[in-house]
Amino acid sequence: MAMMMEHTIKAFDADLQDLARMIAEMGGLAERQIGDALDALNRHDAVLARGIVAADARIDALQREIEEKAILTIARRQPMAVDLRDIVSALRVSNDLERIGDLAKNIAKRVEVVENELKLQKVMRGVEHMTELVLTQIKDVLDAFARRDVGKAVQVWRGDEEVDAVNNSLFRELLTYMMEDPRNISVCIHLLFCAKNIERMGDHATNIAETIYYKVEGHALTDERPKGDTTSTTNIPYRDER
Repeated sequence: MAMMMEHTIKAFDADLQDLARMIAEMGGLAERQIGDALDALNRHDAVLARGIVAADARIDALQREIEEKAILTIARRQPMAVDLRDIVSALRVSNDLERIGDLAKNIAKRVEVVENELKLQKVMRGVEHMTELVLTQIKDVLDAFARRDVGKAVQVWRGDEEVDAVNNSLFRELLTYMMEDPRNISVCIHLLFCAKNIERMGDHATNIAETIYYKVEGHALTDERPKGDTTSTTNIPYRDER
């Protein structure tokens, strides 16, 4: 009986390690997609952009593998309490990482449209800065997930306002460019959507931080989520495409 129990525990641990490995791989791919998307946008690199769109399939496949593994593990092991939270957390994080990959893909899809039009270098520096902030958030929150580091997760959660502040600033600047010269409208609209995609990536990093808190503490964060995004109050629609 003791041997059977030991075998069950080892098998469950192996399942959790598999889920953690797939989350780490998925996170690494998502980070690379973000960096490549910004690089493609900056250099008007249509070839790189098409590669980003194609590479998104691997992130989607990993999410499906994690979902299948998680469901199978629950069915086989019937975990409870913290063990069940570990599996549910992996499912939640994989969903957020899949959406981050989609948002990077959406930026890549705009590269060919804005090719040879990108003249607003000051705005691009703002986009680069926001991307750097979001990439740091994602790196930190994935590290917090792997280490079960609640303190680091909460730090990421509280840092989302800085991303929102940069997004708000970019929004106002792009609107100014559009009002000054109608010829800027097309490229500015595309950059507005790119900036919104990056801001949404930060929201998903915040989601992951909340999942870590739930995973370790056993209950949700009860504080009000820090949010400084004011761009949603405008009449410009935002479509979060897949």
